[in-house]
Amino acid sequence: MSAEESARRPRLQDVAAEAGVSPATVSLVLRGAPGPSGATRERVLDAAGRLGYRPDRAASLLARRRSGLIGVLMDVRSTFHAQLVEDVHEAAEEHGYDLVLSTVTRSRDEARAVETLLDSRCEALVLLGPEAPASRLSALDRQLPVVAVGRPVPSAGVDVVRVADEEGVAQAVDHLVGLGHRRIAHVDGGPGVIAAGRRRGYQRAMRGHRLGRQVRVVEGDSGEASGARAARTLFGSDAPPTAVVTYNDASAVGLLDALLRSGVDVPGRVSVVGYDDSPLSRLAHVDLTTVSQESRQLMRHAVAAVVERLDGGRTEHREVVVPPRLVVRGTTGPPPGGD
Repeated sequence: MSAEESARRPRLQDVAAEAGVSPATVSLVLRGAPGPSGATRERVLDAAGRLGYRPDRAASLLARRRSGLIGVLMDVRSTFHAQLVEDVHEAAEEHGYDLVLSTVTRSRDEARAVETLLDSRCEALVLLGPEAPASRLSALDRQLPVVAVGRPVPSAGVDVVRVADEEGVAQAVDHLVGLGHRRIAHVDGGPGVIAAGRRRGYQRAMRGHRLGRQVRVVEGDSGEASGARAARTLFGSDAPPTAVVTYNDASAVGLLDALLRSGVDVPGRVSVVGYDDSPLSRLAHVDLTTVSQESRQLMRHAVAAVVERLDGGRTEHREVVVPPRLVVRGTTGPPPGGD
């Protein structure tokens, strides 16, 4: 055997020759298909191990006219989306799929990011917190399976995996009321569907505690700057709140930073609750009380939905709603003076 031949990657035919069986038998064994005897399977696997044979996944997929790629849309500015991508990688690899990432940035909108995924021959899309209207998502789902993560979608086709946002915000309000707070404000997340659900959860929870007259929603968005702006609005007023529930962790961190710079003690003077349980919230100097969206569960359900449609033939719509979980850390405590 020449140096070139010895250095080349072992092929399925080499395994067959080493094991003394046909290439078709090797293929059956490596795919776990029925037919070969136990002794034959063992001989083939031993031969593959000795030769260091690895199936050419790309060639196999090409033969079946498949790419094995799941497209994932994420907002590059979101630390929570970064966590979700890490978790979806793990879940996808367990099912033999790889990912193509496409990002929403300050200058790159969601539509363009999705087009990149479509051009990359992805077999399905997992969209993290998509803002597109339901009609656009439904149109995408007619081209390939789509899973929307984090928001409800009134569509007969698009699969949905999300946390019960209203319940999550209610848990935050319940926690604060239990500590003795009554003047609890909410920093909003903007006009999107996800923000609307969290805002609705705050309002309903406040009314449930007979605090409807204390409801106060401050305009915001998903970034840290909105939290800083909310701090100036809330604590420049005559009756500042003793607690604030923000749209997400980034907004909460912006709020905390502005309060720290102004000498407002947290949680001594005001308690703050975020949403997402992102890596940002777990930093020791942040130590943010927040609502966990159970990101690993979300991503496992999202990938399972993709696999069911691509490999299992499922066609009917599915929605999975994961229970949220309040994570109490160092930014919440009783109100000053028992207010």
